Amino acid sequence: MTSHTVQTKLNGRAISIETGKVAKQADGAVVVRCGGTIVLSTVVATKAPMEGRDFLPLTVEYRERAYAGGKIPGGFFKREGRPDEKETLTCRLIDRPVRPLFPKGFRNEIQVINLVISADDENDPDVLAMIGSSAALCLSGLPFGGPLGAVRVALVEGELVANPTYKQLAASQLEVVIAGTEDAVLMVESGGREISEDQMLEALAFGHEQCKALARIQQDLMGKAAKPRWAFDANAGADPTLQAKVQQVATPRVAEALAIHQKQARAEAMVAAFEAVWAHLVSVDHVPDEPATKAKAREYFEKVEKTEVRRLIVDKGIRVDGRSVKEVRPIWSEIGYLPRAHGSALFTRGETQALVAATLGTKNDEQKMESFEGDSYRHFMLHYNFPSFSTGEVKRFGTPGRREIGHGALAHRAVEAVLPTKEAFPYTIRIVSDILESNGSSSMATVCGASMALMDAGVPLKAPVAGIAMGLVKEGDKVGILTDIMGSEDHYGDMDFKVAGTDKGITALQMDIKIGGVSVDIMRQALAQAREARLHVLGKMAETIKAPRTALSEFAPRFITIRIRPEKIREIIGPGGKVIRGIQEKTGAKIDVEDDGKVTVFSSSSEKAQMAIDIIQDICREAELDRIYLGKVKSIKEFGAFVEIMQGTEGLLHISQIAENRIRAVGDVLTEGDEVLVKVIEIDANGKVRLSRKQALRDQPALADKEKLKIAPTTAGA
Repeated sequence: MTSHTVQTKLNGRAISIETGKVAKQADGAVVVRCGGTIVLSTVVATKAPMEGRDFLPLTVEYRERAYAGGKIPGGFFKREGRPDEKETLTCRLIDRPVRPLFPKGFRNEIQVINLVISADDENDPDVLAMIGSSAALCLSGLPFGGPLGAVRVALVEGELVANPTYKQLAASQLEVVIAGTEDAVLMVESGGREISEDQMLEALAFGHEQCKALARIQQDLMGKAAKPRWAFDANAGADPTLQAKVQQVATPRVAEALAIHQKQARAEAMVAAFEAVWAHLVSVDHVPDEPATKAKAREYFEKVEKTEVRRLIVDKGIRVDGRSVKEVRPIWSEIGYLPRAHGSALFTRGETQALVAATLGTKNDEQKMESFEGDSYRHFMLHYNFPSFSTGEVKRFGTPGRREIGHGALAHRAVEAVLPTKEAFPYTIRIVSDILESNGSSSMATVCGASMALMDAGVPLKAPVAGIAMGLVKEGDKVGILTDIMGSEDHYGDMDFKVAGTDKGITALQMDIKIGGVSVDIMRQALAQAREARLHVLGKMAETIKAPRTALSEFAPRFITIRIRPEKIREIIGPGGKVIRGIQEKTGAKIDVEDDGKVTVFSSSSEKAQMAIDIIQDICREAELDRIYLGKVKSIKEFGAFVEIMQGTEGLLHISQIAENRIRAVGDVLTEGDEVLVKVIEIDANGKVRLSRKQALRDQPALADKEKLKIAPTTAGA
């Protein structure tokens, strides 16, 4: 067995890549280590291309084994199940920079699998999986254009840090995941607390330098252990004659279809244009009327469409919907669209529309998150849905896919940065965005709609947030930076990036670059143009709602927060939760009790919330020495009676303290359920309370009529 290892250092910690020891039947396999975190990355590909596919059949998987952190999975089956949100998002982080590095036309099925087999409490395995996927692909012999490096960058106390620990990340103002080759940045995923454009560019440049170092050690490993490169000719099967004929016949028809500004009408015109081109090729140019030839002609037709879309942008500065490169589509919005939701907004930008609802809940509604860092609870959730009718298509209607989860996570980061602290606003918040129409930038419409729905719900945001999707087309030295891109511009462009933020700075950024040569100056110009557009969108949103409502929806729960002594918590909870359940059943309120003594009561009615608070305060109220109470007799003993003076607090009323005159038996004066005046005459070191009825009546004889005794006092023995 021959194994090879390479390594480098980031943030003072070694990252090593090893191959040749495990998973040797895979086409490529590496083990990536950083501290106590280990990821196994493997690649297997079919030897023959998949027929009838017009896309790269690449599948990326990422799974975190529970044993990696010394845990046993929960649930009935006690084994790992479907991927959670973190695993799904990591799959996307790996796929996005890897996919563009395969040559067009490569149709062999590829499966990349990453298993987290060890996890410490410092190093996040997701970036290691990105590095491992690249290394395994480079060693497999596949026609992969890597290697690429990947790094997470944080801004901690004003300093940029590569691959921060969990602790450093928690204190960071910025989190950026960057993937790139030695020549170019390919992918960026970022969240921040109103970060400036210059700070973001500085982080990207810093991160790219780390990516270069990681790419170089993969090059070293390839020199030692890479398999022979697969023979693949991207031009195999090309038909230059057919391509020339398609280009000649299709160009004027494509230009005519592109002059139609409405999306569906333009798409229908493009379909008709291709059918006309194909009919001409068959009847005039005598091209064989065969499915394979027609498929090839369709491929060349789409190349003509791409060329024309890009030519309009870089040569004329206009787009297929008639806008200039900096123009944002028309915006209109409405709040309070859903009468029973706690907050709602309908946000429309051009042919993209999002219906967003905000719901306020209690601590019991928080989402439990399990990870190697430990269990945590999420009090803010944002869920994004993309039904097929939004694009006029018929597709499977089911659980959210990776794309929906990814778009929701991006919008979540954008909005989370401006939420109030949990202490200031102790609600659990759920946002749901249903995309009703889509022609590009639906995730950014979600950000805008979410901001407005939260303000409609009365959530005190630090500032409104808006998002904009940008694009770039580069032909030689000609560059077109596009504001508010549509679906076709995303598809045919060289770079697309989504920027969300406030008027002060960026809260989320997602970038995918398909080409090299995108300079820092171009990125700076693009971010500046995005800021200009973001401010425009914020202005349009302000025309509908400028600031959060001062009052919550009548259907939203109200809350009151108090603090009690932690040792009183068990009295509020009661045996088996009996007391707290009783309060909730009596008042209809929801009660959350934290270990530090913080008690929060939620109810749709302020009166019911206050009723629950009053009961809790009665339970927690402590007896005061020399104070007189109207108590209830709870039990009768030979030596006296136990009287409840406050809920949960009882004291002993000794037989000698019941009346001025001597009584033969307690039952001669008192029975269970009687209401009697008592004075606290002693509280011992253990908190036990001694009471006196005769002293209470002596001190306050005027209160005697408040007693409710089943036996008349005159019948008491002498």
